[in-house]
Amino acid sequence: MIYDFGANVGSNLGYYLSKERVVAVEANPRLCETMSREFADEIRSARLTILNVALAEREQDQHVTFYVHRKNHLLSQLPRPSNIEDFDAINVPARTPASIVREHGEPTYIKIDLEHFDGPVLENLFAAGIVPPEISAEAHSVETFARLVVAGYRSFSLVEGATVTKLGFPEHSAGPFGRDIKGRWEDPDTFLHTLASRGLGWKDIHASRVIDPAPTPSGSVLAARHIAALSERAVRRLRAALTNRFRGTRKANNKDGLSS
Repeated sequence: MIYDFGANVGSNLGYYLSKERVVAVEANPRLCETMSREFADEIRSARLTILNVALAEREQDQHVTFYVHRKNHLLSQLPRPSNIEDFDAINVPARTPASIVREHGEPTYIKIDLEHFDGPVLENLFAAGIVPPEISAEAHSVETFARLVVAGYRSFSLVEGATVTKLGFPEHSAGPFGRDIKGRWEDPDTFLHTLASRGLGWKDIHASRVIDPAPTPSGSVLAARHIAALSERAVRRLRAALTNRFRGTRKANNKDGLSS
C-alpha cells in the first residue's frame, strides 16, 4: 500500500498505481472530485481510495480549518497563512495519519507533501510506531531530516522538484521513490553535508530502511566536494535539532525503563 498524503490533483497516482494499491489523501474537495473523475476505474476496482480529509495532529480533531489558495491550489495549506487575504477558509473533516494507516493497511511507502505541515504528520506516524520501509517529505525545514534520523532511518536521497519532468514525471509531481531514484543514497552524516550544500526548499528528502547507503567518500574527498558550499548556519541548526530530539528520545526511554 502506498499513501499519498497531499495528493493535490493526483499527479503521482499513475506512477504509484503501477506499483501498488494507493490511498490518496487530499483536503481540497474540488481536487478530490477531479481525481475521482480521472481515476474512476481504479476506484471501482478498489485499487485506489480517495479520502477528502485534512490531516490532524490529534485524534480528537474531527474538523479543522483548511486554507484554499484563490489562485494556486498548490499553495493551499492547513497552517493559517500569514497572507490570509489570498486564501479562502473552509471547514473540512480531519483524521490523523496514523488512524488512516491503521484502517487501510501497512505501508510500503508514504509520500508527504503538505505545505509546511509535514513535521506534525511525521511525528504522528512515528509516535504510533509506523515507520515504513520508504518515506519522503518536503525539505522545507532541517527538522524533517532530524525527525527521520531519530526514527531510525539510515539511508537518504534528495529529489529536486524542478528536475522530475526531466525524468519523465508530471510537473509538480513528487517524482521517483525507492530504487527508482537514480541519485546517490547516503548515510546520515554524508547527507547532512549534502543537504547543507544544496539547501532547503522545493526538494523531497527520501529515507529508506531497505536501501543501503553508498560507501562514504574519504574525508578529504568529502571536504573538497562540499566545503565551499556549506552553510555553517544550516549545519549548526541541523545538528542542534538532531541533538535536541535525541535527548528528548533518551529522556522518554529512561522514563519508560528502556535503555538508551
